[in-house]
Parts: sequence; structure tokens; C-alpha cells
Amino acid sequence: MSTKSKEEKILPKRFIVTFREGSLKKGMASVNNFMGVKMSNMMSSADFDDNAINMAEVSRSGGVVFNHLGIGVFSADEDQARKLMAGMAENQHIMAIEPEGTRYALGADVSEEYLRGFRDASDALYEYSRKYGCEKQMSLLSESYKDTNALTWGLQATLAAKSKFSGKGIQLAVLDTGLDGKHPDFTGRNITGKNFIGGTTTQDGHGHGTHCVGTSCGSKNPAEGPRYGVAYDAEIFVGKVLSDEGSGQDTGILAGIEWAVASKCPIISMSLGSESETTTIAYESVGQRALDAGSLIVAAAGNNANRSSSYYGYVGCPANSKSVLSVGALDCRLGMGDFSSRDTILAAGTAVDIAAPGVDIYSSWPMRDKYNTISGTSMAAPHVAGIAALWAESTGARGASLWQILIANAKTLSHPFADVGRGLVQAP
Repeated sequence: MSTKSKEEKILPKRFIVTFREGSLKKGMASVNNFMGVKMSNMMSSADFDDNAINMAEVSRSGGVVFNHLGIGVFSADEDQARKLMAGMAENQHIMAIEPEGTRYALGADVSEEYLRGFRDASDALYEYSRKYGCEKQMSLLSESYKDTNALTWGLQATLAAKSKFSGKGIQLAVLDTGLDGKHPDFTGRNITGKNFIGGTTTQDGHGHGTHCVGTSCGSKNPAEGPRYGVAYDAEIFVGKVLSDEGSGQDTGILAGIEWAVASKCPIISMSLGSESETTTIAYESVGQRALDAGSLIVAAAGNNANRSSSYYGYVGCPANSKSVLSVGALDCRLGMGDFSSRDTILAAGTAVDIAAPGVDIYSSWPMRDKYNTISGTSMAAPHVAGIAALWAESTGARGASLWQILIANAKTLSHPFADVGRGLVQAP
């Protein structure tokens, strides 16, 4: 065996422990017994202002506990982890122990060449349907939108452009690669930012986060081009949970959710995920506990499909959790984005719940570019998050009630439920 293999075997890893409701203190005592972790060495989100933990301190402690979520993350070697797993079966305070995973930004890697090809294929399909009267295809493609000088096609299709609501007074959290603080379209906005990847700022060196913040709550009157933001009066909470390379660990993502829930954000937008067909007990529990606290998590379904080749993919984690609102992507004719993942589980509520514009989406981008047009379910999720803020403002609904309002008012589409859930999200 190589030296490298030996080192990899003994290196401590992080494990996520999900405690049962109301069992955090006793569950922590169990962790101490099984793993030998001293509770005095543990960090708690309650120890930090706004419950926003300092990620730089996580590696210097035995772990961290997220009080609002009832979740703990611990560094453990394989022997310690085995002991805890062995004892978990008889432990009434611990639901699960799972290895930490890595999640990625979804959507920014769709190339310009792909977009041109997709538009050409869509145009050809539309012309064929019109010429030969294919009723089903015409029903899917009968509506067509395009960006104008005033509005992006997404704001038109979702009726956000016609809504009298603006997200005023609503805190909307976007957990992603951050936001370009120098972008002129966010000057004067109420922005709260926290870094959960070990740095000190939320400056976006990737672009994905700035694009998602722009779609969900960008300016009503941008410096250039059409309006692209849905909830233009929302209070923006930016959690940098993904690096400038577009990836991040579960610990930082859970820390961002903890901060957003503690900050009483009714909507948490996450255009991130991994290609895992199964959910985790941790994300399933976190989604439900966030809902119970009045926070709705909106997540991108994933981009692993290739529909033009008859491959429909699968919804990745965390969007495949029943307690997370999962969003599929549509093109400007309300056809499916070729990349948009399909629900392969087909159990009620487990995967795609709703759909939104996700192909050729124009939004903000870090300077100097200022704006960019990209595609992905990552671009669909912030449309839903922004519209959720409009409904939260107009109705006062929170948590599960806000979820129900979104799907009850969605526009029915001809696509299978597994692709679009209840349909196209619509603004009040």
C-alpha cells in the first residue's frame, strides 16, 4: 500500500449527525460518549453574531452544532465514526450519521455553442409542429417569449413584470458563490452578507452567485439593458457557501441555511447540488425544520439530462428532498430545457415540484462584464425564489403555506408531472 493511501485512510473526515427533534442536548452527550468528543470543544452557532459561524474556526474545534436546524458536524476518524454508527441503532436521540458531501454550482457551464444549437433545434421543432399540425407539440410550444428592451422573457412568462408586488420587507437569502459588491445595479440596496467557506467577504469571483441574486432580486431599473430582477425591493441576504471555483462542502451550506433561518428569511434560494440520486436524512430534516421555522428552501433540480438523446437524468441532492422545493427549467417557448433533470422516483413531492424560465437567462454578472446570459436549473430556481418573495409580501404566508400557494397558482403545462411538477410558477 502506498504512503498516500495510508494517509488518506487515517485522515479525519467530517460527518453530519442529525438529531431528533428536541434531543439536541442528549444527542450531543451521545456523541461525546461514542466518539470521545469533548462538548467543551464544540462550537455552536449560538456563539456567533446572527448565528453565522466562522468557518475558519471549525477545523480547530471538535465540530459545530447548528441549533436552529438540530444538526451537528463532527471531525472524526474512521474508528470514531464506526463507534457512533454502531451505537446509533439503539440511540433514541440520533436519527442518522452521514459523511459530508461536496455540492456544486449548477448551470454556469452551459456553453454558448450549446445555446445556439438548442435554439436551432427548438425553432425546427416549432416549424415542424406548425406545418404538420402536431397537436401535442403545438400545445407545448404555442406560447413564445423573448427578451425586449424593457423586460427579460422570464419576467414576462412568470407575470412578475405585471405584479404590483416587489418583495418589500421580505428577506431573501441566496446561498451561492457570493455577489459582486461593485455592481452598480445593487447600489443602495439593503444587503447583508456572510462568508461560509473560510474567507472574510462575500465578493463573487465566479459569476454564478451574482447572476442568481440578480434574477431573484435584481434592480427594477438596471444601469443597462432590460429589467431582469423579480423581487426588486427585497432585502438581500448573500451567503457565500461556494468557492470562486463553484464548489463547497455541506458544512458551509448547512451553516448558510442556519444563518438564513436564524435571520428569519422566508425564502432561501440554493442553485447548487450534486449528482446523487438519493437524498440525505440531514437535508431532508433541515428542509422540514426550516419550513417549520417559516423558511422555504428553493433548490435547482439539476442539469444532468440530455433529453435530445432520450436521457432524462435524475434530480440531485438536496433538491430531491421532499422538504425542499425543487425547480425544473423551461425555455422561452415553455418547452423543457434539454438539460433539466426529471423526477425518477415518482413518489409525491420527492423531486421536481415546479418549473421556471431557465434557458437563455439574462441577469447581472461580475464587473467588467456586468451582464451575462446563461442557462441551467440554477437560473430557474431564483425565478421561483423571487416570486415566492412576492407571494410572501402579498399574503403574509410562510413555510409550508408559502409552498402551497406557489404550486396552487402555477400555470398548468402539458409536460409530464415528473418534469415540471405543478407547472410554471406565476407571480401574484
